[in-house]
Amino acid sequence: MKIGFNLLLWTTHVTGKHDRLLRDIKRVGYDGVEIPIFGETPDYYARLGEKLDKIGLERTVVSIIPSADKNPISGDAGARKAAVDYVKWCVDCCEALGAPLAVGPLHSVHGQFTGSAATAKERSRALSFHRKVGDYSARHNVRIVLEALNRFECYFLTTMKQLSDYLDEVDNPAITGMYDTFHANIEEADPIAAIRHLGRHMTHVHISENDRGTPGKGHIDWESTYRALKRAKYDGWLTIEAFGRALPELAAATRVWRDFFPSQESVYRDGIKHVRKSWSAA
Repeated sequence: MKIGFNLLLWTTHVTGKHDRLLRDIKRVGYDGVEIPIFGETPDYYARLGEKLDKIGLERTVVSIIPSADKNPISGDAGARKAAVDYVKWCVDCCEALGAPLAVGPLHSVHGQFTGSAATAKERSRALSFHRKVGDYSARHNVRIVLEALNRFECYFLTTMKQLSDYLDEVDNPAITGMYDTFHANIEEADPIAAIRHLGRHMTHVHISENDRGTPGKGHIDWESTYRALKRAKYDGWLTIEAFGRALPELAAATRVWRDFFPSQESVYRDGIKHVRKSWSAA
């Protein structure tokens, strides 16, 4: 098991001004960080990867489908092609960064709704999309790890059962899935039992409190969560994901209107203590 921290608490674009933060995250004891990829070039991420190597931090990547003109389940063929190109670019950036996983809701546009449930045509388009980008990802030694989001952020995949069934149908080893404690807290009748639904597809876990604040300070049942992960023989990343008000656009997307912690530093410093203690006790 490795412990990571998602840098979306601070930024969607990691630059030199975050060097001190990265060093402190390493000093506190994290194994790695989750790097947002929303722009830039593979060369940029290659240089960032070199810096992370020097600091001693491993890395994963988080990204989203950013806009309707890149929607992989759109009825517009141009948008679907743009979605393929976008995820291929993301994979190229991951490879340059030295990140083996690209995680997030890389299945539909974040926050875009049609007013209806996902249709059979949308599912068919998604399957074609993920088989194409899965083959590309495999050639570049990167896995795309799909995230089911709560109903207020997407409509295509919202539960672990939906995600698992979809991944069975995709049937591509480079396309896998993840469990997020925040989204499960909203969507699952039994968030702990839902861990079993994802089964063999579970490649990544986001540790996120019910209010998006510091893990262990809310009402997520962490003891049962960690026990279930251990029963599932999960041994990958436990990556803390928290959100604040530092970035207005991201605060709007995640519906964060008040502070959930005394400081950003307290989230990663207290968070790692929680993960270590709770995982060990489970």
